[in-house]
Amino acid sequence: MSKHIKVVSFILFVSGALFIIAGFWIPAKAVVAQHLLHRAWEETLQGSQNNKPWPWADTWPVGRLQNERLGVDQIVLEGESGEVLAFGSGHLPGSDSPGGKGHIILAGHRDTNFRFLKDLVTGDILVLAGRKGKMVYEVVAMEVVNAKHLYFDGEERGVLSLITCYPFDGLTVGGSLRYVVSARSMGQSPVAMEY
Repeated sequence: MSKHIKVVSFILFVSGALFIIAGFWIPAKAVVAQHLLHRAWEETLQGSQNNKPWPWADTWPVGRLQNERLGVDQIVLEGESGEVLAFGSGHLPGSDSPGGKGHIILAGHRDTNFRFLKDLVTGDILVLAGRKGKMVYEVVAMEVVNAKHLYFDGEERGVLSLITCYPFDGLTVGGSLRYVVSARSMGQSPVAMEY
């Protein structure tokens, strides 16, 4: 085998190895991030406020969203920026805080943390915990709305709205349509949902 073929083979081997490592990097980072987010949430429940999951984070856990039927268990972060939504669903700052009795609005990406919205059905139960307590909600409606026509009544009580881009399997990012799930409060949760 010539020296030239050995060099080319080595370069191809190293390049392939780097692509394989890069393919595992993002999923590994996601697993570590979820562990850090859950840890920060537990510290928040112990009384720590605005507890960042890692030192350079621009957000912190404000809640935990669960749905037993679909196996959903995710930490809700403060804010709605792209950086926030890359790690979890985000709480829109103008709405009531998770666990509150007002109108709570959460946003998430259609292809990651809010992908489960397409599988929710009327009557499904959502549990949202926050520093104010843990509230149980029943899904009452799902609709597709033009983003320009989205309006949420800040005075409305006992409502949880979950928003993501639509369509779920669309090839283009963004767009003008939003999928909105509306849920009504059934009151405070008497038992903890842990799974």
